[in-house]
Amino acid sequence: MRVHICAVGRLKTGPEKSIIDDYLKRFDRSGRAHGLGPARVIEVDDRKGGGMEAEAALLRRAVPDRAVTCVLDERGRQVSSPEFAARIAGWRDAGHGDLALLIGGADGLSPDLRAQADFALSFGPMVWPHMLVRVMLAEQLYRAASILAGAPYHRA
Repeated sequence: MRVHICAVGRLKTGPEKSIIDDYLKRFDRSGRAHGLGPARVIEVDDRKGGGMEAEAALLRRAVPDRAVTCVLDERGRQVSSPEFAARIAGWRDAGHGDLALLIGGADGLSPDLRAQADFALSFGPMVWPHMLVRVMLAEQLYRAASILAGAPYHRA
């Protein structure tokens, strides 16, 4: 199952990008034998300033046809790392070829986009900067692949 992190905004070269690239490379290596990957980041930018609805339209276009969609939102469901891994495995095992993980901009995701998603994931009730959410998501993807592979990375 291919993984697409569809995010509003452009990440410049820097520590966050290096960390994301490292975790996604690890995810690709760990996940390949278990039907996961590759993972890629698709960045969209609303240059006209149309707000959440314009960003939602750009994100919808970035999502592959028939992909399972998961939005990252503080109102979403909080799950443990093993539960996240199991959810990813469940989508993979159900025959889904693509998983799209959507990260909004500074104002979040439009209510319509959230309502259309297959799942809403929260990293807690706090609001996180969208660039840090990318880092945390990349790490959790690698952790999920490690859990599914039975590797010792995750110690619970």
